[in-house]
Amino acid sequence: SSGINAEYGGGIYLLTQLCKMIILATFFPTYEVPVGKIDLHGELMKGAVDLFDLVGLFVIISQQIGRGDLKILVAGVGWAMAELISMRLLPLWVGARGIEFSWKYIQLSFEANISLAHHIVMAMLIWMWTRNNIEKSVLPLIISLLLLCSSKQTLLELLGTLFHFTSFGILSINVMVTFLVGLVATHLYINLCIQDNSWGNPKYH
Repeated sequence: SSGINAEYGGGIYLLTQLCKMIILATFFPTYEVPVGKIDLHGELMKGAVDLFDLVGLFVIISQQIGRGDLKILVAGVGWAMAELISMRLLPLWVGARGIEFSWKYIQLSFEANISLAHHIVMAMLIWMWTRNNIEKSVLPLIISLLLLCSSKQTLLELLGTLFHFTSFGILSINVMVTFLVGLVATHLYINLCIQDNSWGNPKYH
């Protein structure tokens, strides 16, 4: 069922993050950086390791049986749900119930929703990349968007450090980038569906 498949996607997410942590701890040790300075080498290495997220999503999509839209939803929702539970649920549950109000919990809620859209878009792009009937001229654009999605968090952190953006400023940029990438990805996806003549075409699987 879709629920079991989403749980499988969550398991792949946890395994992927574990592999990333082991690689970062083993091959890319961290160094103390003065306040206000940027560890460019460390950020680049972290961005490179984030490419494993694409591998994890590819594994989820390639193991699913069914329509393309179902594969995309299972991979994107399963991945986003696992990220929410492992990274955001505890701070939200403990902090948001406190007596003193803080905007950071509102921000965490927004980030969770953006993350859901972000991962669905990534899954959509990966699914299109695996298609045999995708136009070769579109592949460079899909690969570029995938690299942007993979390195987005690192780029946002670098922008925040360089230009001293507030957390809500970074959040606004995150929303705009996710929206624009999603818009382009959806356009490519719809064109591919039209190329297959109908949503229920056997080639669409």
